[in-house]
Amino acid sequence: MRTDLAASYGEERLPRYTSYPTAPHFSPAIGADTYARWLSELPAGGSASLYLHVPFCREMCWYCGCHTQIVRRDGLIAAYQRTLRSEIAQVTEAIGRRIKVEHIHFGGGTPTIMAPEAFAELMAAMRHSFFVLPSAEIAVEIDPRTLTSEMVEAMRLSGVNRASLGVQSFDPVVQRAINRVQSYEQTASVVDRLHRAGINGINFDLIYGLPHQTVASCLDTVRRSLELGPDRFSVFGYAHVPDFKKHQRMIDERHLPDGLARHDQACAIANALKEAGYVQIGLDHFARPDDAMAVAFEERTLRRNFQGYTTDRGEVLLGFGASAIGHLPQGYVQNQVQIGAYAQSIANGDLATAKGYGLTDDDRLRADIIERIMCEFGADLGDICARHGAQPEAMLQSASRLKPLISDGVVRLDGDRLAVASDSRFLVRSVAAAFDAHLDPAKQLHSRAV
Repeated sequence: MRTDLAASYGEERLPRYTSYPTAPHFSPAIGADTYARWLSELPAGGSASLYLHVPFCREMCWYCGCHTQIVRRDGLIAAYQRTLRSEIAQVTEAIGRRIKVEHIHFGGGTPTIMAPEAFAELMAAMRHSFFVLPSAEIAVEIDPRTLTSEMVEAMRLSGVNRASLGVQSFDPVVQRAINRVQSYEQTASVVDRLHRAGINGINFDLIYGLPHQTVASCLDTVRRSLELGPDRFSVFGYAHVPDFKKHQRMIDERHLPDGLARHDQACAIANALKEAGYVQIGLDHFARPDDAMAVAFEERTLRRNFQGYTTDRGEVLLGFGASAIGHLPQGYVQNQVQIGAYAQSIANGDLATAKGYGLTDDDRLRADIIERIMCEFGADLGDICARHGAQPEAMLQSASRLKPLISDGVVRLDGDRLAVASDSRFLVRSVAAAFDAHLDPAKQLHSRAV
């Protein structure tokens, strides 16, 4: 990877393109009535994926960029679970029929903060309201520090088959600096218990760019993680946005690595995982060659949604819970962010939609191009434009940000085929941004490109 490019482009703040347009462009003009209409218009015979957001943790990790809050009283969590069940019933009523579900993802916060019996009841409610296919992937994000044996058993009985474990770093100096002290032994114990429960799909989340982090400490974390044998890794750069996430002010900025150091850490992690036999997938995922995600990458069927890279090919993602985002053919919807406002909407019998975005034909075209770039490091603009009734020449003319990337050797154009150079793939977000008609570089809403 080229350090000159990291220096030139790495400080840009760009979206991760888990959607297009991105969430900052959502508007209150899309509300509950619009969402209800969109649900009623879903085509018969289609399928959906479900995302459930559980916005509670026992303590705050200072690097966190998620919508979550610290809770000590389990009664609040139980009440929230009941609200989720009510929202599921309201959404299925608006759809008007029981539709197929191929993917379910519990995110947070810490989804396993729920009581085991409450988790089981929530899964039962989803199976009652939707036709959850026997082959469905059911994934849960886990904090290894708080997972109980009772919750592992509830997950097993509920059909969970994939778990995503937050690891971030095994360096104790880094852990103390981000207020997340988590021993290797804790993580290893959880992996063992999940395997014994038959939950064999294991993801590890790692982060680079944290305070006090070095290439050596990143490599040590990778080495120890490999000993536990996860089949997938997600490797993210820390996004320091203390103006938006006030708790990040607890991190001493003097100890954050600069752009070139972040680049070196990202390269070191990627190289170590590839040397261990993992396939690099898109911007930030790695998987064993026989894993479904690696297969999807090879077959060019990989997709990208709010959970990152996914094998989910569906066009409908229903989001449940405070701040949850959904994606339908007509556009995007997001629930109330504040838990109280979300719960009050559901209690009133209303959908909790606070804002959203109605897609235009141009948005769909650009979303298709951006997704292929993010998933495949390239795009056949002629083929994509033909499917949308557009001309690739016009699309290239509108992508003024593409010209310097071509001049710097980041991008190659062969007719209408665009490809990101193999030594520049870490700048795939910069390439995708060239086709973003909504991007405002003056607004520092996103994380660094590197």
